[in-house]
Amino acid sequence: MRRELAIEFSRVTEAAALAGYKWLGRGDKNTADGAAVNAMRIMLNQVNIDGHIVIAGGAIAEAPLREIG
Repeated sequence: MRRELAIEFSRVTEAAALAGYKWLGRGDKNTADGAAVNAMRIMLNQVNIDGHIVIAGGAIAEAPLREIG
């Protein structure tokens, strides 16, 4: 992996974590997940890549904001 791409993915992760953190302790997991997913999507759209992103970790029923496509 190119160094630039690794840095960009770190920024994606950071944006998602910071967006979800704002909802920490409020008892609204779906809103926290939604904020993290939206932040991740915004940041990923800014990364110059040509490929597929594969996310794993739980069934789609457990992550209602995850999309296939």
